[in-house]
Amino acid sequence: MPAAVLFDLDGTLVDTEPHWWRATATVARGLGVDLGPDDEPDVLGRTVEHTAAHLLSRAPRDHDAGDAGDTGDALTRAFAGELAHSFDVMPGATPLLRELTAARIPTALVTASPRSIAALVLPRLGHRFDEVVAAEDTRRGKPHPDPYLEAARRLGAHPSRCVALEDSPAGVTAASTAGCHVVVVTRTGLPTLREIRSIA
Repeated sequence: MPAAVLFDLDGTLVDTEPHWWRATATVARGLGVDLGPDDEPDVLGRTVEHTAAHLLSRAPRDHDAGDAGDTGDALTRAFAGELAHSFDVMPGATPLLRELTAARIPTALVTASPRSIAALVLPRLGHRFDEVVAAEDTRRGKPHPDPYLEAARRLGAHPSRCVALEDSPAGVTAASTAGCHVVVVTRTGLPTLREIRSIA
């Protein structure tokens, strides 16, 4: 058995990445920026602060873009507004979380989203995570290993005995650099506990 299973949130447990992209695109347009495929590495799986800095770096020089704090707040509000409409739980998420609870395997949520966003989403999952590591909890976010190292530390588990489920390149890099076993989640859904045990 793995010592713990660590979950990304957006795009892994819940299908919120399209909502985050739309929220970011809305804020970007207000800054005079049109998002495209080249922006994905700086938007998907990244912290609000990182994405805000990226948008500001692309804003036209003659545009009153404000500061990173204002842009980050605008991103968080726009994302929360998107989530207020609806979002889907990823296929396989609920059964896997139930299996982990039954097996008494500790779980942690490791998200690049602010804690306020995680709080909006968590009730839909119906699972009590042993720890939640949000964007505010580490100095450096994904793709740095800090969030996963912090989650393992809080759980008292060595990273090499943890399995991390991720969907974005930034998240995969963070988890693998931390020393976790990584399962890449696709839109087809999450693995079963048996599949996770085979790699732990």
